[in-house]
Amino acid sequence: MSTHIQIQNVQKVFQTTDHPVVALKDIQLDIPRGQFVCLLGPSGCGKSTLLNAVAGFSLPTSGRIRVDGQVVSEPGPDRGMVFQEYALFPWMTVSQNVGFGLEIKGMSKPDIRSRVDDLLAKLHLSDFRDRYPKDLSGGMRQRVAIARVLALDSPIMLMDEPFGALDALTRRTLQDELLKIWGEFGKTILFVTHSIEESIYLADRIVVMTYRPGTIKRDVMVSLPRPRDPSGAAFNDLKKELSWLVMEEQQRHQADELKVLTTD
Repeated sequence: MSTHIQIQNVQKVFQTTDHPVVALKDIQLDIPRGQFVCLLGPSGCGKSTLLNAVAGFSLPTSGRIRVDGQVVSEPGPDRGMVFQEYALFPWMTVSQNVGFGLEIKGMSKPDIRSRVDDLLAKLHLSDFRDRYPKDLSGGMRQRVAIARVLALDSPIMLMDEPFGALDALTRRTLQDELLKIWGEFGKTILFVTHSIEESIYLADRIVVMTYRPGTIKRDVMVSLPRPRDPSGAAFNDLKKELSWLVMEEQQRHQADELKVLTTD
């Protein structure tokens, strides 16, 4: 498989009033086209910072990120972003939200209608096309957000804990729908999560990150066949291994917070 996203020696430093904070350090990662990759780790390990760098929202302090060989210097239509907080336009209906990007691109109204109708059907939203976001459950709002990215046909989907605020049943339903979408459309997906079980259930590959500065602690290929059974022995063996890796970093995070509290 060809390399779709290439992350080379990436470092990100934030300047604060007290001292610079190194959020990412020496990140090296090649992601093949069509691979489903999860970034896993506790709060403060730089998962979202790295995702935003790939999106072009907050560029690295040093190093480079390339997509299809081109250096990322700004956001672009080749990278669609799905946020945890949905980021829908509250004054637009479901169909208007999904079709908004296509209008900006100048697509004809009949073509917009056709594509929107197809995506709403795939994501079980057809009956809600004329509703507003305030009328929808959290799960449905996230479906709309995913449909909006799919409408633009971005080859890369960047997802920042998109199911983190949902209840367990809705979360599993949307995980299954995302896997179907990924299988059908062949997107490259970079998915941020702090849930070990979610990462194993979804990903081809799990990149475990260290607490600040964020580096790659372990790059794990997941060979379990799909659909995956969270109660299975192999699933839980991998869960134990990843739990140990993540908990080490969580303990570092807690120790750092305690140090700040005792020195204030």
